[in-house]
Amino acid sequence: MRTFKDKGVLITGAGRGIGKRLAIGFALAGARVGLLARSKAELDLADLEIEHQGGTSLRLRADVRDFEQVSAAVDRMRVQYGGVHILVCAAAIQGPIAPLVECSPKAWAETIDTNLIGVMNVCRAVLPAMIAHRRGKIVALSGGGASKPRPNFSAYAASKAALARMVECLAEEVRDYNIQVNCLAPGGTYTSMTDEILRAGDRAGWKDAEDARNVRQTGGISPDRQISLALFLASEKANHISGKLIHVNDDWRKLEKSTIHPELFTLRRMQKL
Repeated sequence: MRTFKDKGVLITGAGRGIGKRLAIGFALAGARVGLLARSKAELDLADLEIEHQGGTSLRLRADVRDFEQVSAAVDRMRVQYGGVHILVCAAAIQGPIAPLVECSPKAWAETIDTNLIGVMNVCRAVLPAMIAHRRGKIVALSGGGASKPRPNFSAYAASKAALARMVECLAEEVRDYNIQVNCLAPGGTYTSMTDEILRAGDRAGWKDAEDARNVRQTGGISPDRQISLALFLASEKANHISGKLIHVNDDWRKLEKSTIHPELFTLRRMQKL
């Protein structure tokens, strides 16, 4: 099924990890994918993999922390693919793994700069055209610590919690322009971040270290499940869903034809008392 035929999809962090997996998924669904990342080698490899599977992609070397670079990439998308119809924000770093008292303030701030300010930069770059055309989809990847505490990962967790709240705010701002903005929590899955946790050892804490070992052994959440949720949130089937934080393990397929309580799937997740 090529349900996204001729759609321009910009994916940040597309050179590796979940971003690359989602890029391949959208390309196989017929989208024309803009691959945005900092590494030329990783971009070349992702582009080659998509080409070999019959997809269409465009390499865009840029740093999400630099608004001018991001804007230039969005301009190239407009020229090559007619614009950015769907934005997927997957670029992120894990940042320092340690108790806050042991963290480098510079490394802590760099995590916020990439994971939060970087998403803001890309959203700011694509929104004027989406607003002018009165349509668009934005999917930002959340992560561990967005909805509950994650000791020893304070920079990453804070950036992802802030990202979820930014998505909620932005969703309200652009609701009248037929633009939907959501957070996708991809769950534990094997990436380079898994190895970072394992290398951190005791600094990561026993729970995160154990989870990382399990993910390395099993692979964690399958790419197919992550791709399926991303494709759903980027499709017209999800036009009534915006400002939500949806985990890949949530029973999200029921959302296609159901109304959603305003407090459900947000940072204020409803819990039984």
